[in-house]
Amino acid sequence: MSFFEILKLVFPLFLIVAMLYGVLLFVKKYQFKGSKLNSDNFRIVTTLMLMPKKYLSVVKVNDKVLILGLSEQNITLLKEMNAEELSLNDDSQLQNNPNFLDVFKKMIRQ
Repeated sequence: MSFFEILKLVFPLFLIVAMLYGVLLFVKKYQFKGSKLNSDNFRIVTTLMLMPKKYLSVVKVNDKVLILGLSEQNITLLKEMNAEELSLNDDSQLQNNPNFLDVFKKMIRQ
């Protein structure tokens, strides 16, 4: 094999690898950022796994607190409350990652 025949084989390989790398950079730049998920208007307070792929989650959306049942097929709203009723509007309390059972007991008592 001559040098030009080897070049004909290797050049397309390098071209394809470079194109894949470009696509990877593009996707990384414009993908959904998970850090925006926990913004001021939306915050996941705590989540509890009940069974594999089945969860209970307490979510704060604006001034509402939602208890959601999560599974592979659907999301079910179990209860909706105001954040003031649970005193979850305090950011210091949210940063401490309260225990799911503590938050759930507060919501059930109301």
